[in-house]
Amino acid sequence: MRVSGSLRVPGDKSISHRALMFGALAEGESRVTGILQSADVHSTAGVLRALGVEIPPLAADFTIRGAGRRGLTQPTSELDCGNSGTTTRLMAGVVAASPVRTTFVGDASLSKRPMRRIARPLEAMGARVLLPEHGGLPMTIHGGTLVDIDWRSEVASAQIKSAVLLAALVGKVRAHVTEPARSRDHTERMLQARGAHVHVDGTSVVIDPGDTLAALDTEVPGDPSSAAFFAALGALADDGELKLEHVCVNETRIGFLGKLRSMGALVREENRHLEGGEWVADLVVAPGLLRGTTVSAADVPAMIDELPLLACLATRAEGETVITGANELRLKESDRIAAVVSNLRAIGASADELADGMRIQGSDAPLRGRVITHGDHRLAMAFAILGAANGNEIEVDDPDCVGVSFPTFWDDLARARSA
Repeated sequence: MRVSGSLRVPGDKSISHRALMFGALAEGESRVTGILQSADVHSTAGVLRALGVEIPPLAADFTIRGAGRRGLTQPTSELDCGNSGTTTRLMAGVVAASPVRTTFVGDASLSKRPMRRIARPLEAMGARVLLPEHGGLPMTIHGGTLVDIDWRSEVASAQIKSAVLLAALVGKVRAHVTEPARSRDHTERMLQARGAHVHVDGTSVVIDPGDTLAALDTEVPGDPSSAAFFAALGALADDGELKLEHVCVNETRIGFLGKLRSMGALVREENRHLEGGEWVADLVVAPGLLRGTTVSAADVPAMIDELPLLACLATRAEGETVITGANELRLKESDRIAAVVSNLRAIGASADELADGMRIQGSDAPLRGRVITHGDHRLAMAFAILGAANGNEIEVDDPDCVGVSFPTFWDDLARARSA
């Protein structure tokens, strides 16, 4: 397989969600360009509209007229979050500080995902949160007056941290969140850029009460998690190089690129610059002789979404790859530990499931068969990339599920391989 040419992957999903939310909570108009037009981001737009915010149809370039932090209104129906955990958990923080009572619902996959981890700090702040016995959706929140909080999170999670910070922002109270390790910091960066009083010290974040949230235009850079698939494609190629343009290279998001380099692939940055509080660069990837690697708990937060892809890549690397400290993979759109290992075995790879990760033995034997994605977009794309390597023949059972985060994935994959 040879790769060549340039690709611009879709806009970053995390930044796209927040551009909508912060534009809605700001005073004034915020222009958004390059937003990811995926199912998850449409879910956030729909939830904001249901809460009375004027969100226009998502397009390459549009403007949000902010309602202000206290401008949300009582919805007339449940808030449908589709498959989006980010929509659910971040908007739960916003609703907890708003004078509304509403119920969050989602699809079958999202409904099973744990919500008690955000319910606990929001209840400690003064909101009332009702959950079913299994701790997922539907989740009903009675918002209202909140109090200051000093919260120590048991897991490194940008969604938990962001839910608390947004509840404090809207409720005009102080919040101090401490994590066991540093998680994604888009919320902190984007709030600071809009004038919020946010202070970061290692794994601790403090937000102090402020008067307003300023409107700010946002150009959404490429999603590093989406770019990772094509970086892996370049690493698996026999020849050529692939350029990925205008990608967010926030240090809390690029752990996979570091591992890819350590495994032997050639990855370099070009045109690195700061844009709207986020570092952006072009990535150029070329193949190299891949070696097995290890991933520990300290590595996981910066590459949690890319671990299924790393596991697939490890099947083509020399030696053994071991991933540990990744319990959170069991709580994603699917149990990504069990699903990845069972699918790797189904196509002929050597893989073992660990309690908190997996072990993969590399080989050059052809991999063939059908994988069951459980509707999980990242599994579908990871195995599609593995299937593109010479000698492999892998069928993905649900190719359409990639629309959650990367609607143009299949077209871009065909173009990268045929350029």
